[in-house]
Amino acid sequence: ERPAQRRWTRPGEDTDRASPEPGVPAPPAPPRRCDPCFAEQGALRGLGLEVSVRKSRPSRSPRPQLSLPPGEREPAPRGRSPPAGGLALCHPPWPRISEAGHMFTLPQKESRMTTACPDSDSIQGLASNKGDGLERECSRKPDQKPLKFYGVGDPAAVLPSSSPYLSSRGSVIKWFWDSAEEGYRTYHMDEYDEDKNPSGIINLGTSENKLCFDLLSRRLSQSDMLHVEPALLQYPDWRGHLFLREEVARFLSFYCRSPAPLKPENVVVLNGCASLFSALATVLCEAGEAFLIPAPYYGAITQHVYLYGNVRLVCVYLDSEVTGLETRPFQLTVEKLEMALQGANSEGVKVKGLILINPQNPLGDVYSPGELQEYLEFAKRHELHVMVDEVYMLSVFEESAGYRSVLSLERLPDPQRTHVMWATSKDFGMSGLRFGTLYTENRAVATAVASLCRYHGLSGLVQYQMAQLLRDRDWINQVYLPENHARLKAAHTYVSEDLRALGIPFVSHGAGFFIWVDLRKVMQYLPEATFEEEVLLWRRFLENKVLLSFGKAFECKEPGWFRLVFSDKTHRLRLGMQRVRQVLQGQPQLADGAPPRQIQEPRGPHR
Repeated sequence: ERPAQRRWTRPGEDTDRASPEPGVPAPPAPPRRCDPCFAEQGALRGLGLEVSVRKSRPSRSPRPQLSLPPGEREPAPRGRSPPAGGLALCHPPWPRISEAGHMFTLPQKESRMTTACPDSDSIQGLASNKGDGLERECSRKPDQKPLKFYGVGDPAAVLPSSSPYLSSRGSVIKWFWDSAEEGYRTYHMDEYDEDKNPSGIINLGTSENKLCFDLLSRRLSQSDMLHVEPALLQYPDWRGHLFLREEVARFLSFYCRSPAPLKPENVVVLNGCASLFSALATVLCEAGEAFLIPAPYYGAITQHVYLYGNVRLVCVYLDSEVTGLETRPFQLTVEKLEMALQGANSEGVKVKGLILINPQNPLGDVYSPGELQEYLEFAKRHELHVMVDEVYMLSVFEESAGYRSVLSLERLPDPQRTHVMWATSKDFGMSGLRFGTLYTENRAVATAVASLCRYHGLSGLVQYQMAQLLRDRDWINQVYLPENHARLKAAHTYVSEDLRALGIPFVSHGAGFFIWVDLRKVMQYLPEATFEEEVLLWRRFLENKVLLSFGKAFECKEPGWFRLVFSDKTHRLRLGMQRVRQVLQGQPQLADGAPPRQIQEPRGPHR
């Protein structure tokens, strides 16, 4: 039932030429169009394995968050039904989105997936705590048997070299750059500018906080930030200057609410979380080993762990189905983790760790302390490292979300295998400054990562500025965080109300910069609700000069989900949502909505 084989074409190329053999990728070349069908065939993936789980174990914390318009029911999926839960050993078969504005893929020989029909309990209409009816149907015919397929391959072996000067590794690394998806290349050539290019593309796809430049520019321009001394211009301790590591330890102790003060000797500083993922993967895993990661997830992690360490990801697939009053969409459970680990082990894949993002990207989900404890206990039972990315920890703008850092737990089940990362990229809107930090009680891990910091270090001047910023608790608590949270909440309210007016369901948890939007209702009226149609819808947005991120790029298994970033200034967000509305109102099932509303930005002394 797979779609017909397609092939890459370049501008001016003869389309009558013979197609490549199935599973054999086209040679890397300068930027070109990403054919979604060809990508789905898996020609650019390294490995694929999938196992399904029929039911999810209920959570202890009832928090269903799928927002549906009053009286609406969730649309039933069409086409191939995704598994209710499961895994895939993935270098993903689809373009991945990096926060820097690129999509990329890895090569593979073949990737197939298991399809399974949920049991009778999971296909009934179930009410969430908000009273919204959720209903599913099984798209597999009764006489069809569940199929299990997987493809295992070596990316370097299946990708022909594009240059006689590159190694196979060099070719794969170059491929990540060459396979950047068309949308972001188009965006960078036609960026919106209020004065110079008002008809340019609005970027609601890259997760950056653009709301507080006024606050940051004033603080970073103050005289205490402008300091030079000889030590700042010389080689530092590769772990980071001691004065900075001391400030980081105090900062994390306070904002993570650790039961005991954190220690500077457990801190390593380097240039962002991307480098942290890369360094940790390299020092924790042998080449070819893997991490578990709940999917959908921030897709650039695939590149982070692979390029240096040749470490792979075992995707633990989550789905939007609510199976009971105490479950929520895309809920991670220990049962799903266990099934994923068993499936990977049965294929001879060595899993060395688990990656958790809290708050989660792209879902905005916040794990409860009880859930965190369960995940950590699971990892301890199997002697797995846990990498916890808390890069959005200060971007929780709804108190009801109940965020708790893993460092706030009274007892870590396995502190020697628990490694926490944080950066200023998101919480302080400094994605271009490149500051990240690792906290681990494992001295061997800290030392090994520090050794790689000679390639990923920060200048002494930046380290001094970061120490000054992190120690200014009065400015952070009284000026920056209250205003940042108020602006995030106002922007989130504007976008969520616009989506409700259009009758579009979405998942949101009051954390992060994005809303996980369910456009399956739109795709239901297309010929077939597939990932190919998802990309076609994404291109309609792009043609209307607004850039979103489609769900397959986050390894979402249900076609039709999109990530929409709302953390932008009023005029860009208003115009971007107007363009989104124009595309969605072009669909026959959506009635005309009210004209776009104004965002009520909070007023106060610190604007």
